[in-house]
Amino acid sequence: MNETHQDVRHLGRLELLTPGPERTLWYFRDVLGMEAVHTQGKSVYLRGYGDYAAATLKITEAANPGIGCVSWRTSSRAALERRCKAIEHAGLGVGWLEEEFGHGRAFRFRDPDGHLMEVYYEEQKYRAPDHLRSTLKNLPQKFTARGASVRRLDHLALLANEVAPNRRFAQDLLGMDLREQVIFDEGKLEIGSWLSPNPVHHSIAYVKDIKGASGRLHHISFWVDNREDVLRAADVLVENGIAIEAGPSKHNNSQGFYLYSFEPGGNRVEIYSGSYLVFAPDWEPVTWNEAERGTGVYWGTPLPESFINYGTPDVEATTAGVQPKIPVFDPI
Repeated sequence: MNETHQDVRHLGRLELLTPGPERTLWYFRDVLGMEAVHTQGKSVYLRGYGDYAAATLKITEAANPGIGCVSWRTSSRAALERRCKAIEHAGLGVGWLEEEFGHGRAFRFRDPDGHLMEVYYEEQKYRAPDHLRSTLKNLPQKFTARGASVRRLDHLALLANEVAPNRRFAQDLLGMDLREQVIFDEGKLEIGSWLSPNPVHHSIAYVKDIKGASGRLHHISFWVDNREDVLRAADVLVENGIAIEAGPSKHNNSQGFYLYSFEPGGNRVEIYSGSYLVFAPDWEPVTWNEAERGTGVYWGTPLPESFINYGTPDVEATTAGVQPKIPVFDPI
């Protein structure tokens, strides 16, 4: 087993780009039940009721939907400096951002596929105003019972022209542990890899972009406490005119219970629960092939073709991206 550093502690925040900021804000605030805590320029910052940070989601007006900056919190200021030096040495650095709402100085960089990311340490803790203060001292905000009432940010899945270089980047430069993989064509085609810097099954997944593009998003995901909350979220989405793309159902990879929809700006959003935690330091990554993978759904109902064909921003397939037909897979 290769030793991995633990400089990166957890997924801190995601920036989502949207051409329809008002409707996107409505979706996350009123339908998913998140709290809008700050507005700055063309961006609005939000959080789930169980998030301890001041903000874990940033929605920013843009010409096209997609992922903005993916933020990772380090374990210390020294860890931040170490990651900065390692990433710069790899030639992926962009530069320092002194501060923005919710966190302090951050070092920005790009993964091999071009997704913008940053590492930071100093973070603003959430302090609830009186009307949102919980009687539980260890809960940052009371449960508002608004919409689907998502508890916290959980993970994201990024599309990549080639999965392997991005998976190695996450392992070597961000210190993440590989949990599961999907590899087709007798071990020659890495379809997806799921990784995490902590016991959560995965904080990030890299999935093959069959259109041959770079820097695209498959989905972002928010946690609810149990399966019943996912089922209730399905009712909430339909009652608010949001079409469900897939689920509620159960993944075979991760064992998670899921529900997918599209926010009005065009980005795919998952509501997620279940899964399993990994505490073993000698965990052996689970690898699935075509026969074992099946439809990618534990209960057997195939995922829609949109699952493999659509990401944000949406693009036409490039000549370089033409691949042999890949069965519909599940990038959770």
